[in-house]
Amino acid sequence: MTSLLPVLLVAADFTVGSATALSGQKATGYIVVSPGVDAAASIPVIVVNGARPGPVLALVAGSHGTEYASILALQKLAQAADPAELSGTLIIVPLINVPSFAQKVPHLNPVDGKNMNRFYPGRPDGTQTERVSWAIAKQVVEKSDYLIDLHGGDLDENLRRYSYWATTGNETQDAASRAMVLAFGLDHIIMQDFRTPVTPGGAVTITRFAAGLGKPCVTAEAGHAGISDADDVNSLIQGCWNVARHLKMLSGPVSPVEHPLWLSRVSIVTSELDGVFYPLVGPEAYVSQDMEIGYVTDYFGKKVWEATSPIAGVVLYIGAVPSLKKGDTIAHIGEIGK
Repeated sequence: MTSLLPVLLVAADFTVGSATALSGQKATGYIVVSPGVDAAASIPVIVVNGARPGPVLALVAGSHGTEYASILALQKLAQAADPAELSGTLIIVPLINVPSFAQKVPHLNPVDGKNMNRFYPGRPDGTQTERVSWAIAKQVVEKSDYLIDLHGGDLDENLRRYSYWATTGNETQDAASRAMVLAFGLDHIIMQDFRTPVTPGGAVTITRFAAGLGKPCVTAEAGHAGISDADDVNSLIQGCWNVARHLKMLSGPVSPVEHPLWLSRVSIVTSELDGVFYPLVGPEAYVSQDMEIGYVTDYFGKKVWEATSPIAGVVLYIGAVPSLKKGDTIAHIGEIGK
C-alpha cells in the first residue's frame, strides 16, 4: 500500500577534504595537500550542509593571503551560517594561500614564488601552488554549482570596491553569472571576456576555470592596503548572502544593483623605473587620457618619471606604498562601457 505520509526531503551528507557535514549540520576540516617537490599544505575548509537539498555554492578567498578583508569576511560568514536556514550546501574556503598569510607576503605564495590565482586547474605533481590549485579544482570547484571568489586590496593596493562579470558565449550561463553579480550588490562591475582561449602557459584564474566547466561565477573585491575595514568586510559578507538568497538557498528579498557602472576593460599602468612612488589620485577618481596620476622619484627625492593614464576612466586602484621597482603595477584604470 502506498504511504500517505509526506516525503521529507533532506540533503545528503557532503564531504570536502576532512570535513563531512550531515544534513542540517556544519563541519570544519582541511584539504590536505601532500608534500612533493616542496612542502605539504593544509587548507582550512568549512562545509555548511543545509537541512534541505539545493545548489552547492562555493565561497573562496585568500588566494592572496594579505587581502585580509576577504579572508575575514568568509571566516565571519562561516561562523554565522545556520544549516537549519539553508537549502543546499556552502563550501567555504577562507584562506587558500596560508604561507602568504603567515609570512605577510603579498601577491605570491612564498614557498614557490607563484601567484595562487593563475595556475588552475593546477597539477598533482607540480610545485605547492600547482598542487593546491589541483586540490581546490577537484574538491571545491568541481563539486560546486556556483562559485564566488573574494579578493581585496593587497598590502600595496589602495582599492575601491568592485566586482567582475565574465562572458563565455553560453547565453544561459552568462545570464546566470550576470544575475549573480547584480545580486552581489557592488555598483562598479568590470566586464571580462572568457570566450578567447587562453594561450598555452597563460594565466587561468579560479573563475576562468570554473566558467570553463559551465559554472556561473563572480569575483568581488573589497578592502585596501592591508586594512580590514568593517564596511569592506561587511560588504563582502552581505554580497555572498545576497547571492545565496538569489539562488533560493536562503529566504528573504534580493535587491539587485539597479544602475551599475559597467567597465568595459581595465588598463594597467606599470612603473618604468625603480624608485619611490607618489600617488596624485585616489580610488574612484575620474581621469582623462594622459593625465598624470602619480610620479616616481629616485632615492634622493628627484622626480625621474611621471605615471599617466593610458585611457579616460575611473581609478580602480592606485599604489598604496612608496616602495616601487621597475615593472610593478602602479594603477588599474577602468574604462566606462559604452
